[in-house]
Amino acid sequence: MMEMRSPMPDSPAPGSDWSPGLLADCHITLRRLYDYWDLKRGQRPMPPRSDLDPADMKALLPHLILIDVVADERRYVYRLVGTGEVEMRGGDPTGKAVKDAYYAESAGETMIYLDRVVTTQKPVLYRGTYQPTSTRTQEEDVLFLPLSRNGSGCDMILIYGRTQWVKDEPQV
Repeated sequence: MMEMRSPMPDSPAPGSDWSPGLLADCHITLRRLYDYWDLKRGQRPMPPRSDLDPADMKALLPHLILIDVVADERRYVYRLVGTGEVEMRGGDPTGKAVKDAYYAESAGETMIYLDRVVTTQKPVLYRGTYQPTSTRTQEEDVLFLPLSRNGSGCDMILIYGRTQWVKDEPQV
């Protein structure tokens, strides 16, 4: 049974304005991915997926997720889920709607972050803790980056999460 996922005290609220400075205390891989995304977008609000070269992100591929933004009741569908994410989740959600195959406390929590990316057309950062089992806790930083085929509307979201397992304190 999955336990509560909670933002870290210094985690930006999902409605917070984006600033690259939010990544200052995150693992360097998140900062590098953001810098790469920012370079590829240039003067546009967001780059298209076709501008991103997987060879440039080889070390990150196991933990990358691509989600399609769709115009039906599914809203968000997993297009690609890296092997590291599949292993951590215990299954591959590729092709499934996020609402049916989320990795969070609730589908609603996940949708808040995805909706924010689509609405603002800007990156969103989640920092928090999560206890997917009763004996292990993970701390994670998750960067959500908007992508657009035509440059004017977010139709795909690139997600990279950096997870670290922490030693849980014994319950008294």
